[in-house]
This record gives sequence, structure tokens and C-alpha cells, in this order.
Amino acid sequence: MTSTSYTRTAILLHWSIAVLILLNIAGGFLMASTPKQAPRHDAILFWHASLGSLIFLLAVVRLGWRLTHQPPPLPNSIPAWQRGAAHALHWLLYTLMLVLPFSGYLHRLAGGHEVSFFGLFNWPDIIAKDEPFRVFTHNLHEALAWTLCILIVGHIGAALKHAFIDRDGVLRRILVARAT
Repeated sequence: MTSTSYTRTAILLHWSIAVLILLNIAGGFLMASTPKQAPRHDAILFWHASLGSLIFLLAVVRLGWRLTHQPPPLPNSIPAWQRGAAHALHWLLYTLMLVLPFSGYLHRLAGGHEVSFFGLFNWPDIIAKDEPFRVFTHNLHEALAWTLCILIVGHIGAALKHAFIDRDGVLRRILVARAT
């Protein structure tokens, strides 16, 4: 028998990462609107980088879980093109959950700054200070963040469509865990 719900672990990882991403997007906007000379700018940056690091680590765990645990199938009522779009969107989101924090990490290192994980330790310096690369990674990080925002809106929109228009149980799969 095929389950119609995700595992408890998958659900926990999904919603934990979702909340952290939304917090970090808000932090990114706050940081961008705060002058660099303002006393709170460094604190916002510290939390933004730490949350980004946590998102990256949880995304690695989530990807490992996803690769070893089959997700529930989509209902047969969903057209093939929508299945393909959903599949592509999920893999793009996984990719961004890894690449976006890594681009921020490289940006900080290229600027000659250490990257702390909640003050517990600093991530290793894998590249030297490099101003052109700092500018490149800054622009890349911003572009990836905007791309993530657009995909999140699409993801939420699709979930709401399935819940309130199609009423096909797709959203329920990530809300209610399997009995296993």
C-alpha cells in the first residue's frame, strides 16, 4: 500500500526550513535597509549568516532524507505537465536551499570576513579576500534570493490551489504525517 503522506521527519524538515527561510528573507530585507554604519547592522548580518548556515545544514539532511525515502505519489487526477512542473520546482528549491547559503558564505569570505555559526565556531576560510569575487557573489546571492522568493510564492500558490480549488489532498500530505 502506498502512503499519501510524507514521513514525520520530512514534515519536520519541510516546516523548519520553511520558517527559517522566511525569517532569513526578512533578515535580508532588514539588513539591506539598514545602513552599514548602524550599530545593529552587524548583529543582523550575524543572525542572517548563522540562519543561512543552519538552512544549509538542514537542507543537506533534508536532501539525504528525500533521496532515501520515497515521497508520496501525487494523485492520478493531476495532469502530467503539472507533475513535471511540481517535480522541477521541488528540485529547484532543493538546489537553492544549498546554493543560496553557500553563495552568501563565499561572499563573506571574499570580503575578508569570518562566518560564524551562532558564535559557536567559525566556518573555515576556503577562499582568500577577493574584491571582484565579492561583488560577483553579492550579485549572485541577491539574484538567487529573488529567485527563491518567486519560487516560494509559486510553491505556496500551487499548494493553496490544490487545497481550495482542486481539493485533492496534496497540501494535506505535508500537514499530516504517515502512521509509520
